[in-house]
Amino acid sequence: MSTVALPVRRVPDAQAVVLMIALCAIWGFQQVAIKSANASVPPVFQAALRSAIAAMLVWGWARARGTPLFRADGTLAAGLLAGSLFAAEFVCIFVGLTMTSATRMAVFLYTAPCFTALGLHWFTPGERMRRTQWIGVSIAFVGMALAFADGFVRHGSASGATHAMLVGVAGDALGVLGGIAWAATTVVVRSSPLARVSASKALFYQLAVSAVVLLALAAGVGQMEVRAVTPLAVLSLGYQAVVVAFVSYLTWFWLLTRYMASRLSVFSFLTPLFGVTFGVLLLGESFNYRFLAAALLVLAGIALVNAPAKRRA
Repeated sequence: MSTVALPVRRVPDAQAVVLMIALCAIWGFQQVAIKSANASVPPVFQAALRSAIAAMLVWGWARARGTPLFRADGTLAAGLLAGSLFAAEFVCIFVGLTMTSATRMAVFLYTAPCFTALGLHWFTPGERMRRTQWIGVSIAFVGMALAFADGFVRHGSASGATHAMLVGVAGDALGVLGGIAWAATTVVVRSSPLARVSASKALFYQLAVSAVVLLALAAGVGQMEVRAVTPLAVLSLGYQAVVVAFVSYLTWFWLLTRYMASRLSVFSFLTPLFGVTFGVLLLGESFNYRFLAAALLVLAGIALVNAPAKRRA
C-alpha cells in the first residue's frame, strides 16, 4: 500500500476526551443490543440491515450538507477494501455473539487498539509512538489479557461439555478477529487516499459496501428470514443503525481527521469496561475483583499513552 502525505494530527484535548468517553459508552452497549435482537433477526441479516439503514442516513446527511459522495477522487479501491474489512468485522461480531456472551465479546473485540497502534506505527507518518506510549499500550494489553483470563475461567467452569467449550472458544476467537478487522479498517482509512476525504464519504464507503457484502452473505447462508418483529428487536436495530453506525461513527471519523488516531484508539480500552457494566446491569452477568484489577491496568495504560511529551531544553 502506498503511503499518503498527511497533515499532522493533534494530541487529544478535553473535547476529544469527552467525545471518546461518550463513544466508548455507546459502543459498549452495542454488544448487548445485538445479542438482544439475535433471537428475532438472524445475525448476518441484522448486520446487513444495520449497514443499509445507516448508509441511507449518511447519504441524506451528506446531501443536506452539500458533501459530494460520488465524485471521482481516486479513493474507490481503498473504499472497497475498507468496506470489505468493515463487513468482516461485523460478521465476526454478530455471529460471535451467538456463541459467546456480550461481556466476553466486548473484552475480545477491543483488542483492536493494540493492532491499530501497531499498524499505524508501520504505515502512517506522524503516528509514531514514543517509548512511554508503547509502555502504556503494553500495560493496557496486560489488563486486557487479565480480563481475558478471568472470562476464560468463568466460561470454562460453567460450560461442562466439550462441544459447548469449543463453541465458546470459537465465539471468543471471532471477537479477536473482529478486533483485527476493525484495526485494519482504521489503518486503511488513515494511510490511504481516504484520509483526504470527508468523514461522511469514508463512512459511506464502509456502510454501503458492507451492506452489499452482508446482504449477499445472508442470502448465501440462508439468513434472510426474520423470525419475529418484536419491539425489542426494532429498538435494537434502530440503536445500532442510527446511534452507533450513523452518529457515533461519523463522530469517530471526524475525530480521526483532527487528532492522532493512535492516541484516540487507546481510549477504546474503556469500551469493554462499559460493555461489562451493561452486561452486569442488563444481562445479569457476574463481576469480580479480577476484572477490577484489569480495569485499573487499562486506565493506567491510557494515562501513559496520552501523557504529553517532555520538551527538551
